[in-house]
Amino acid sequence: MRLLLHAGRVADANTLFDQVISRAPVGDRWSRSYVLVFRATMAWRLRRIPLALELAAEGWTDLDSERPKGVAAARTISMLGYLLEGIGHRRAALDMIRLAVHVAREAGDLPTLAQSLQRLGGTLNFRAVDGSPVNADEIFGESRQHLEEGLSLVGPEDPSYWALRGAYSRALAGTGDLAQAQAHATEVLRSGRQREDLWSTSVGNWVLAAVHRQQGDLVTARTLGSRAVREAEEINDTSLLLRFSLDLAAICAELADPVGEAAALRRSVKASRVAAETLQEGLGQALEQRRLAVQAQRLAMAAQEAAARDPLTGLANRLGLERSAPRLLEGTAAKGRVPWLVLVDVDWFKDVNDDAGHAAGDAALREIARLLRRECRSEDLVARWAGDEFVVLLGDASASDVGPAVAERIRAAVDQHEWTMVLGTARRPTVSIGVAAGPAKLDQLFAAADIALYRAKRQGRNRVEVHDTAVTSRRDGQHAELG
Repeated sequence: MRLLLHAGRVADANTLFDQVISRAPVGDRWSRSYVLVFRATMAWRLRRIPLALELAAEGWTDLDSERPKGVAAARTISMLGYLLEGIGHRRAALDMIRLAVHVAREAGDLPTLAQSLQRLGGTLNFRAVDGSPVNADEIFGESRQHLEEGLSLVGPEDPSYWALRGAYSRALAGTGDLAQAQAHATEVLRSGRQREDLWSTSVGNWVLAAVHRQQGDLVTARTLGSRAVREAEEINDTSLLLRFSLDLAAICAELADPVGEAAALRRSVKASRVAAETLQEGLGQALEQRRLAVQAQRLAMAAQEAAARDPLTGLANRLGLERSAPRLLEGTAAKGRVPWLVLVDVDWFKDVNDDAGHAAGDAALREIARLLRRECRSEDLVARWAGDEFVVLLGDASASDVGPAVAERIRAAVDQHEWTMVLGTARRPTVSIGVAAGPAKLDQLFAAADIALYRAKRQGRNRVEVHDTAVTSRRDGQHAELG
């Protein structure tokens, strides 16, 4: 696909890409990431921007799971940096390409290291051209060092060799070594024509245009710059087209050629529009992904809340009580106050079900839940424990007798409620309530309130009993003596 694109055969490259994209990536994780990023790069060159961004995001995500190492990782990171540079994410691109050089060096694979050095040198060349002239010499000098190292690692038979020489010739021109720059660029141009590689010929013409411009031969520079722009258009390389067209416009401006300058700027605007469309597409995808993430978060929270809520009454269920109680108890203890637990049990509920039916029994439980919420504060934790048992956990209670007082309000509210609409002539429900207090955990408070509830049941139901810690302690001591 890359060879077809470099030859300007975009339609053939598109056809081949469609055949390849349907195949799932295989191999280890790094190999899979490399395939995804390579496909993203090809999609980008073919102007299939949404697919390019999607593939790049997937391949990039795979890189985050562990420290990259090995040849496949170095190639993946290098290509991802190249793609990010083309898309316009320039800071991340340079960091990524530097990392690729480090990983390739550790892996000890010379062709991969050479390719990574070529991309680093080429990226630095663009930074030098785009940036302040004050820093250009230093940046071109760093690029030259990297590219010289890359050229020492591979020969003309290696796929990255001519790209290295092309980038190296531009670094030479940037550091003022015009004769060597011209010699290397001429060789790149000659080889590119032999291999029908428009990428090489485009870069060769661009470098030669820069050399002739610095030499003052603006007419020749304009001719060579025009060829570089035309070839960059043919191979669909937006990064090259944007850079080359801006340089051509500058040459035309120096020549006082407004027609040529305008034509070059139109090409520059066209290339910029692709970058802008990419940005818009990326923002759109990011917004959509954020929307899906928020939606998933809400669904997860709703599922978590549903798991902790009783579907019949809408109160917290046992799970919800056990999740929330520790926080409420800790907050109450932090304020120096004593929590109360109110345990409510519906009297003779089986008879209510038998007399009025299970549907009416469910309606009665919903009504009792409503009465519980009415008689409690919003900060109190009200839950259906199981069946016809309810729990109220009172936190932040300032009064010393708030537990028994709330329990009595609940008992009276149920006893005095008008049940005819719900149960007809069936037996009216009442509740027995056990109350306990103390700086204790939920299970300890529940056990104490359960003792009080049992006493309320034995003493005739429809009443409130408060757990007496002192009495219980004496009873436990008597049981220990008897034991």
